[in-house]
Amino acid sequence: MSDSNDPRVVIPHGIQEEPRGPVWYPKLTGNELCWFALYVQVNHEKEVTRRLEERSVDCYLPLVESWSKRRDRRKRIHTPLFPGYVFVHSVLDNYSHVHILKTPGAVSLVRNSEGALPIPDFQIDNLKTLIESSAPLSPHAYLNRGDWVQVIRGPMAGCCGILLRHNPKKGRLVVSVDIIQRSVSVELDVEDVEPVRSPVRP
Repeated sequence: MSDSNDPRVVIPHGIQEEPRGPVWYPKLTGNELCWFALYVQVNHEKEVTRRLEERSVDCYLPLVESWSKRRDRRKRIHTPLFPGYVFVHSVLDNYSHVHILKTPGAVSLVRNSEGALPIPDFQIDNLKTLIESSAPLSPHAYLNRGDWVQVIRGPMAGCCGILLRHNPKKGRLVVSVDIIQRSVSVELDVEDVEPVRSPVRP
């Protein structure tokens, strides 16, 4: 029997009630609030983000500026940093799982045999800091091994990543989202970073 008349159950206006049943949580996250990678239809990332927000799902779509490829006129546009992915922040029980995947344009959550794979908070924080810094970002081959550093000053302060040195003064900071094996890099002064232990489990 539906419990939609139960005063304890609040259904947002315009949202259909999800099927009820036993609550389950992914083995890897339990009932913790975590970031997950949602694979979506390519070229629909912005629309999926808008629809998720309308469904009160906390989400993040990192965007970077680029030039449009139209022949008649060129203009600056914002394109997804990682095409095909939107990041969602949720306690992933069976209700929220169905609620997210029923969003038009959503395909699946990145997962393994045990369930959806959580993304460490620092990796999303890295992306937000880099995007907000307006530093020129470049795609980079996925990288998860090397000398870990943390930026200690400037608009990218707090970012953790792997340092690739060009010379004694300059280098590139490579930050990654491991579960989708995507990386980006940004140039910086070596004097603006300090060595840290890897925040990623071996």
